[in-house]
Amino acid sequence: MYSSSMMARAVCLLLIALRLSLLAAASYNVVDYGAVADGRTDSAKAFLAAWSAACAANKPASMYVPAGRFMVGQATFQGPCNNSAIRVFIAGTLVAPSGYTAAANWLRFKYVNGLSVLGGIIDGRGQTFWACKEAGRSCPQGATSLAIALSTNVVIRGLASHNSEVFHLSIFASSGVKIQGAKIIAPGDSPNTDGIHIQKSTDVSVVSTVIKTGDDCISMGEGTSNVWIEKIHCGPGHGISIGSLGATPSETRVQNITVTAVTFSGTQNGLRIKTWGKPNGGFVEGVTFSHAVMQNVGYPIVVDQNYCPGNVDCPGQSSGIRISKVSYMDIQGSSATPVAVKFDCSPTNPCRGLDLRDIKLTYLGNKQAEAYCKNAQGSAAGTMNPPSCI
Repeated sequence: MYSSSMMARAVCLLLIALRLSLLAAASYNVVDYGAVADGRTDSAKAFLAAWSAACAANKPASMYVPAGRFMVGQATFQGPCNNSAIRVFIAGTLVAPSGYTAAANWLRFKYVNGLSVLGGIIDGRGQTFWACKEAGRSCPQGATSLAIALSTNVVIRGLASHNSEVFHLSIFASSGVKIQGAKIIAPGDSPNTDGIHIQKSTDVSVVSTVIKTGDDCISMGEGTSNVWIEKIHCGPGHGISIGSLGATPSETRVQNITVTAVTFSGTQNGLRIKTWGKPNGGFVEGVTFSHAVMQNVGYPIVVDQNYCPGNVDCPGQSSGIRISKVSYMDIQGSSATPVAVKFDCSPTNPCRGLDLRDIKLTYLGNKQAEAYCKNAQGSAAGTMNPPSCI
């Protein structure tokens, strides 16, 4: 039993510890560096100055964005930093400049170890850029709203991204990245607005996230491994995709990918692997798709190894990407097209080791769906609706 004096002493020590903890973390408010929350004044210099101060700190540091709308021009927040525990707290909204520029990224973190981006809204204001694309004019490539590049141990939690010109969030050549509780939104007809794109990265997780875009909800490019995707609501959009792969020679592997407990609503595809119909090498191996619900999805399960938009540079060729050890378990719901399961694999590199278990997909809710297989090898077990073609 503790005496009252011992209890009082313990509380006092706890308060001292909390105060020391607060003193140990340096905090830098962007407003103190000149940022203006009027939605019009370019505050990029103020944001970069606050970042430089946090990055230079020799102890854990935070960069704070208070409530309000801050217009921020193109900015790269670069390391290496003197500490490996920088938190960017966003209470307000960051808006991109009106119109568009030739920049490939709007906001980018590069060469940072130990970064957390917490809360807030970023608005890429991509409408002008989309209109340029729709009109067929000569437009720049478009800017990714938030890019994490060449960084390690990154957490992005509770962030909302609206109306990016192209990709909302890009993870490139990074490791140990965790995305949780994000909300990514763009119109269903906005071009190339992938929610999250992962490339040349490892140990990435995306959980408890809502993605509604005009392209892939999540896409994984070459060099991606050890990815965990769970509790995602996708739609509208083009689904969750591995690829496109094989556009250029000697692309590296995609392996150890898990996608589980996901819901697709009105998407063009569900679970997709896509490779160019070109002989360029590479492989996809060790993929598990499980516990997915499809709601009026165009192609719930699809492997397309004959991707050749516009029939340019690839007709008559076959994919050099080798696909093996891909599992589909407990996939159910409705297809918007008669072919709910489609394996259109390469004639020179057939899909091997496909494993289907408990597939329950109907066409338009109650009609019998179909399965299509070409150059596909594997096995099926449990309930198979549509009947397996493997």
